[in-house]
Amino acid sequence: MPEHYPPIRVAVVGTGNIAETCHLPAIQAQNGEVTAVAVVDVDHARATSFATRWGIPAVYDNLRQMLQDASPDLVIVCTPPVAHREAITTCLDAGASVWCEKPPTLSLAEYDAISAHEREEGPYVSYVFQHRFGSAARALQEHIRTGSLGAPLVGICHTLWYRDDAYFDVPWRGKWETEGGGPTMGHGIHQMDLMLTLMGEWTEVRAATGTLARDVETEDVSMALVRFANGAMVSMVNSVLSPRETSYLRFDFPEATVELEHLYGYDNSHWTWTPAVHRGDATAADLGAPADNDASSHAAQLRLLIASLRVGRRPEASGDDGRRVLAFIAALYESAATGHVVTPDALTPDNAYYHSMSGRPSAARADADKEQNRV
Repeated sequence: MPEHYPPIRVAVVGTGNIAETCHLPAIQAQNGEVTAVAVVDVDHARATSFATRWGIPAVYDNLRQMLQDASPDLVIVCTPPVAHREAITTCLDAGASVWCEKPPTLSLAEYDAISAHEREEGPYVSYVFQHRFGSAARALQEHIRTGSLGAPLVGICHTLWYRDDAYFDVPWRGKWETEGGGPTMGHGIHQMDLMLTLMGEWTEVRAATGTLARDVETEDVSMALVRFANGAMVSMVNSVLSPRETSYLRFDFPEATVELEHLYGYDNSHWTWTPAVHRGDATAADLGAPADNDASSHAAQLRLLIASLRVGRRPEASGDDGRRVLAFIAALYESAATGHVVTPDALTPDNAYYHSMSGRPSAARADADKEQNRV
């Protein structure tokens, strides 16, 4: 008989739109494996309304008090990016694992400071990169690993979204100190994480950014040319200025072209598998498209996260696996600002872009330095 486990006790920090539309439905999709025991928000009235809608028994406006009273196994952090570090470390220090929304942190320095609060067998912090977890992406990852389609040659990774001026009226958006960057950091990060997860280690990036139409401190568009260790070359574009919105990834192999076009999530119907000419009329199934059809979703990632927590195993999208895309973004911003080609080995603690995506000293950098000196 399968082993029976009690439900994972989950608390949610931050009761805004992402918690409402993604995280609570993901919890409810786990067939009783997870139960929400508490919510935390600085706006107690909003938290109370949220808890009532979702049938959550306890409401707090103080994270430490919630951790003491509710003793959750897992805390889902849905706060603005500037509050991630403090929330994560507070939970880890209390013995609770964390699943945090993107971007993981405002800088590599913050990420590494947080990692020092993890322990060898947990608790761990992992990050929301749900696009990795659809069945088609998992299948393509295996094809790249085994070389069944040949070595990847050319790729495209485009996040072309639209956010109007009113979107940036929220005080923390569009600012280096509180959002960490523009669409590269806050929007395209999902598609870039998927591209990097599939293609493996990147070796260099050349990039440009611009602030073309929005009244923000950060960029509203970025472009990059990336080389990978496997020899592939990939173009990346991140925009919040594109009225026909799309998220588009393309992978060209000797045996096929594999494409994904969606907006905020996909299933197998969003993927196209096109054979090379010499493969004749090979079908998608012949090329390795999966028969199972698991959509990319918070629910899919949470399911695997729960399985890892059950056995004390570090989950995917944590540790070095969660850091990869953040390091890449730091390199992209450095290349755009300096006009230089940037390689992974450049992102050391004596590099300004290790401490801030803007490359400028910040309060966040000072806090991270203090944290590193303490551990």
